Amino acid sequence: MYPNALLTQVARSNPFSAPGFTLQKVEEPSQSLTADHGPRKRTLAAAAVADSDVSCEFGSKKYYALCGFGGILSCGITHTAVVPLDLVKCRLQVDPDKYKSIFKGFSITIKEDGMRGLAKGWAPTFIGYSMQGLCKFGFYEVFKITYSDMIGEENTYLWRTSLYLAASASAEFFADIALAPMEACKVRIQTQPGYANTLRQCAPKMFAEEGVWAFYKGVVPLWMRQIPYTMMKFACFERTVELLYKHVVPKPRAECSKGEQLVVTFVAGYIAGVFCAIVSHPADSVVSVLNKESGSTAIGVLKKLGPKGVWKGLVARIIMIGTLTALQWFIYDSVKVYFCLPRPPPPEMPESLKKKLGITDIEHGLYPSEAHDPPGQWEPGATQEQGDGGGGRTGGHGLCCQHPAQGAS
Repeated sequence: MYPNALLTQVARSNPFSAPGFTLQKVEEPSQSLTADHGPRKRTLAAAAVADSDVSCEFGSKKYYALCGFGGILSCGITHTAVVPLDLVKCRLQVDPDKYKSIFKGFSITIKEDGMRGLAKGWAPTFIGYSMQGLCKFGFYEVFKITYSDMIGEENTYLWRTSLYLAASASAEFFADIALAPMEACKVRIQTQPGYANTLRQCAPKMFAEEGVWAFYKGVVPLWMRQIPYTMMKFACFERTVELLYKHVVPKPRAECSKGEQLVVTFVAGYIAGVFCAIVSHPADSVVSVLNKESGSTAIGVLKKLGPKGVWKGLVARIIMIGTLTALQWFIYDSVKVYFCLPRPPPPEMPESLKKKLGITDIEHGLYPSEAHDPPGQWEPGATQEQGDGGGGRTGGHGLCCQHPAQGAS
């Protein structure tokens, strides 16, 4: 019988897909997969390497824990390393009349506070962003697998970009709740001279003045800043990795060394970071001013800054976030390599979807022609892409419908 109408509609009307396939009549098994092969397996593939080479099962508690640990290292270390640039960026946002440029900001800060002044706020930065990294990367893996199991193998492939966006947004929601208290302390230390020099001085003073609300009043602007940032960070990274392996890297990923794969990870991370900085910068400006001024509100800060004010410090943030994002993905992927975690290759169309779309002779380079050709008509060498982000090649080098967080992973 023909495939169900819903899948047909998705394949033909998807605005991101290439010209439609001619559907072929295929025989469907009379018995369920569960009856023939036991319980239903995860819709995401397990690993790009042999089972004997991995330290844990894909999707296991150990896997999630080590991914969270990788997130702690990647976010905690990188954000702490760029504290000087972050400090100047925050001061540019809250006092643009005094700190007119990046170089002017560094010059004034060193003149007033010395070289040690550039390290202000390092402790809340390290603690806060380590907790954020734990939730961001750990929960991303959890939500990605959970959502994939909910929608099934074929939809996981067809709508993988939407899957990346949904999983990353869900993870960041919780990550920002973990980050908010330390972010509030960091901004207060960096942007309000004389208020406090250390976390031990700042946190008790803020609590005495405003109570617990002082630490969480910036959580909504944080969501406004970080959720679009993280959605761009993960989705753009995942799709950039696909494109790099498809169009730039001269050999299949399976033939690349671990070092070569990590280079691809770094490049894709930097490209994603530039876009992340742009989409999240207005909300970042609001957060900086909001945490500096007691009793302020997000709406009031937006009115005060105006359309131009929210873009102050963008160049500094692009440099910072581009470098940060590239290093974070590099560290995260390196942790996966070190602990021998499952590291799937780029996603590929499942066999069941190939059959429903009439793609049955991929190994010999034959693909179905466009929709106007009669069933059974073939043309050699033509390629077809599918999915909500443009999709990868139907004849690639990976496993079907792979676990999205590939990178060098």
